[in-house]
Amino acid sequence: MRIVGGRHRGRPLFAPQGTAIRPSGDRLREALFNILAHGDFPGIEGAEVLDAFAGTGAFGLEALSRGAARATFIDRDVAWARRNADALGEDAVVTIAGDALAPPPAPGPVAIAFLDPPYGQGLAGPALAALGDAGWIGPATCAVVEIGRGESLDAAGFSAVRRRGYGAAQLLFLKAGS
Repeated sequence: MRIVGGRHRGRPLFAPQGTAIRPSGDRLREALFNILAHGDFPGIEGAEVLDAFAGTGAFGLEALSRGAARATFIDRDVAWARRNADALGEDAVVTIAGDALAPPPAPGPVAIAFLDPPYGQGLAGPALAALGDAGWIGPATCAVVEIGRGESLDAAGFSAVRRRGYGAAQLLFLKAGS
């Protein structure tokens, strides 16, 4: 697993062995960032991003590599995200050891929120609602959610702008209040 674009392109990311964390693959992340770069979405350059269910921090670190101003990582265990940020020399990060289903209040909405919850547990919809209630997601935020290919997403208050399948995963690009 590595950073696929930007100033850290090709740099490795550390991930634990086993199934405790399911990192998003390089090809999926490359496709995701290509869609963000070439679609009607907020730009990465100078953006504040949120990586919820952060795991290794791959989404947020990829955004930083491509010019995001700051990435906030929320996960019950942020050690892997912190380790990877430190290895890349990234200091524009905030790590929050906590639950995306009960996040702390945000300093303001982010431009892009990445959510990559464990597959098959129905966490994405409740996390979107909780992050919105806490102020992390606003009307201008693009929420990018990765779920299993066969899963559906109940995201009341959000509308899908784009949906793409990649192997066992699907990416949903959502807007709030639409």
